[in-house]
Amino acid sequence: MTAYTNQQLSQSRIQAVAQSLQEDVGPGDVTAQLIPEERQASARVITREHAMIAGRAWVDEVFHQVDPSVGIEWFCQDGDRVTPDQALFAVQGNARSLLTAERCALNWLQTLSGVATRCQQYADRVAHTSVKLLDTRKTLPGLRLAQKYAVTCGGCHNHRIGLFDAFLIKENHIAACGSIDQAISAARRIAPGKPVEIETENLEEFHQALAAGADIVMLDEFSLADMRQAVEDNRGRARLEASGGINEETLIAVAETGVDYISLGTLTKDVKATDLSLRLSM
Repeated sequence: MTAYTNQQLSQSRIQAVAQSLQEDVGPGDVTAQLIPEERQASARVITREHAMIAGRAWVDEVFHQVDPSVGIEWFCQDGDRVTPDQALFAVQGNARSLLTAERCALNWLQTLSGVATRCQQYADRVAHTSVKLLDTRKTLPGLRLAQKYAVTCGGCHNHRIGLFDAFLIKENHIAACGSIDQAISAARRIAPGKPVEIETENLEEFHQALAAGADIVMLDEFSLADMRQAVEDNRGRARLEASGGINEETLIAVAETGVDYISLGTLTKDVKATDLSLRLSM
């Protein structure tokens, strides 16, 4: 629905990786000093479970910031499905550098692959429909663009990036503006080019939003019957987004109502890291 540029993603990645190394390495890796400074080593990283991969560039950035001379060979791409014990990548170079970078590199890969894997599982469930599954702003602090990138690797889609790129008018905004119509009219005046989405809680509000010309109408915790009615009444005038309390058990039924989008905070906030392992050899 909205997008970031490759430059924005790259800048975010460089800054986030630097922060992750600062909190882990600090003034220096004291344990790595046990290893002779000139010692060379190699390592392979495997996955211990089925997963969808995301985060290669973050791994590359970790090793680059620790030691640009480290060599990396990848055996998979972002968006690839992998199986237990499959090798993901190999690194070679200074042994101290490999061990210093190991945890940060795996943290990024396991977290972003966890997001992509969860998204892939949800997307597979509704592949027989035309619905698009959207993430939300419920991301881990500091990982907004990284997680939104991982969402796309898993076959889902990005909602707005933040509070700045689209209007999402909710109950409190409507109350402060006076009405649905007044809120949408104000949004059009403030930023004519930005998409306007409005949250509705029943069919009466839904029809008000349609009449006011919303681009996207959110159906917040609608019953399945009311979602179907909204789809029928809409007749293509706006895009419809189902949201609120949707889970693995209800996902398919909601998708089959004919809504355009389903937004799910769980895609990013309930992430389970992918189980990875690094094996070092001297």
